[in-house]
Amino acid sequence: MSVKPVSGNHTWPELPAPSEWEQSLEAVHLWSQIIGKIKLQHMPPGNHCWNVALYVSSRGLTTSLIPHPSGGFEIEFNFVDHQLEIRKTTGQKTTFELQSMSVADFYHKTFAGLEQLNIDTEIYPKPVELPDPIVPFPENTSSAPYDADIVQDFWLALTNAYRVFAKFQSGFLGKTSPIHFFWGAFDLAVTRFSGRPAPKHPGGVPNCPDWVMEESYSHELSSAGFWPGTGLGEAAFYSYAYPEPEGYRSADIKPQEAWYSEELGEYLLTYETVQKALKPDDLLLQFLESTYEAASTKGNWDKKSLERSS
Repeated sequence: MSVKPVSGNHTWPELPAPSEWEQSLEAVHLWSQIIGKIKLQHMPPGNHCWNVALYVSSRGLTTSLIPHPSGGFEIEFNFVDHQLEIRKTTGQKTTFELQSMSVADFYHKTFAGLEQLNIDTEIYPKPVELPDPIVPFPENTSSAPYDADIVQDFWLALTNAYRVFAKFQSGFLGKTSPIHFFWGAFDLAVTRFSGRPAPKHPGGVPNCPDWVMEESYSHELSSAGFWPGTGLGEAAFYSYAYPEPEGYRSADIKPQEAWYSEELGEYLLTYETVQKALKPDDLLLQFLESTYEAASTKGNWDKKSLERSS
């Protein structure tokens, strides 16, 4: 496979509408759920289900180190060379090429690699956080295309978002999440917490136990993230508060291109708006800071103790 060169600068790549790479996007989403479920099987529980998340790496998306009796291991989507890589702390590793294939093929190749490395594991074989009908991974035999160039651009967009999220995160002294990639909704997210308990989350996410949402939203928060556009029709940044304080949705949010979606219950800023801006990082930072300011001010957070003084 020819490998597309990766730019070394901070240029934000253009991303097509999800409809232009829908099948490839859906396939990679389901692949990521398989890898995430493997991590879920072996990681001890963590706050807000952070223990199961993936992370942006210098080559794609990684599980980070997963403990295992036969030796710790890591699984990484390498979106530069377009391979799935499974590596053990013993130095052993196995890979296979990311290419057009069915979800079932990806599932069987992954578990064959784990078996080769003596990593014994089982997972719940059905996707989560997706509406019915749900087809178990081993039974999803429809071949799906793999658009290597678009997937790589999506990863590069993640690296840019990660950089800005990290800068945003540095101004907060309270409890924050890692900058993590959740394979359930297929989005990159960062979350700040007020320190106060939140009302019990009502749940209701398709094919996801209510306790997952109850744990994830157990404390008052302001969360922001980026996802490729599932449900919106284009890639976008988002921000929301839980519970949503009175007056939040009518706050003065920047930049002016951002808006509040009544349907989704969150503020949105399209990726294209950021990508085409003269200073994309600054524009995105405005969005992150102003939506957090709305959540924390309207929600009466103890901002003096939570924020780093300049």
